[in-house]
Amino acid sequence: MIDAHIHLEQYVPEVSEQMLSEIPNLGIEALIAVSMNLDSCVRTQRLAAAYPGLVRPAYGFHPEQPLPQKAELSTLLEWIERQNREDFIAVGEIGLPYYSRAEALERGEAFDMEPYIQLLDQLLELAARINKPVVLHAVYEDALIACDLLEKHGIKRAHFHWFKGPEEAIARMINIGCYISFTPDILYEPEIQELARRYPPELVMAETDGPWPFEGPFAGKITHPSMIRDVAAAWGVHHGYTLGQAEEILTANTKRFYSL
Repeated sequence: MIDAHIHLEQYVPEVSEQMLSEIPNLGIEALIAVSMNLDSCVRTQRLAAAYPGLVRPAYGFHPEQPLPQKAELSTLLEWIERQNREDFIAVGEIGLPYYSRAEALERGEAFDMEPYIQLLDQLLELAARINKPVVLHAVYEDALIACDLLEKHGIKRAHFHWFKGPEEAIARMINIGCYISFTPDILYEPEIQELARRYPPELVMAETDGPWPFEGPFAGKITHPSMIRDVAAAWGVHHGYTLGQAEEILTANTKRFYSL
């Protein structure tokens, strides 16, 4: 299988090295390693160079953090565009700051979304120009804004990771042909289980979003790429697939989306 979304460079090096040494023996053939900012991109690039074929890097700017300064963003965009197009797999992780906004509003603080929308617009323009798929952090009503921008730039390959949102967004994403991925919380979150039943099987992948920790049967455990096998098993139940069938479908979807 393939872990369709992991923050590999955020693990303690000793942990990531251990994981990377053992996952080929666990039936995991690749990791889609996303990035948070320029420093994160460089660390992800180093991991990909050390583990060619196993670590497939994506470069971007995660929205749940303060906006980059103009010079910082310019440097990041130029850095991504200078990379050999064959050496990275997508632009990501990019998107909109749903959780940061919610926390600010809960504290009674104003939150201006427009600069984040402009940032996503620039990153999507870059992805369209270099013909790369995008890895999106855009949940709930933010997904509708992301869909508007995807259509603006004519981007057909969009992966909404760990998605959750209203029916309007789900229906629009399906109509556009957007992919989504499920994390280990599919084992214990009713909202995610309902989405798993709703979303077309041919547009689904499995991810861990590690090192983000999970609850339920994963409480207290380091998030490991092998957990995507648990995701596959749980997802397959909702569609009547055997474990083997579920793993085969999710893997084929990931390879198709990322042109592996």
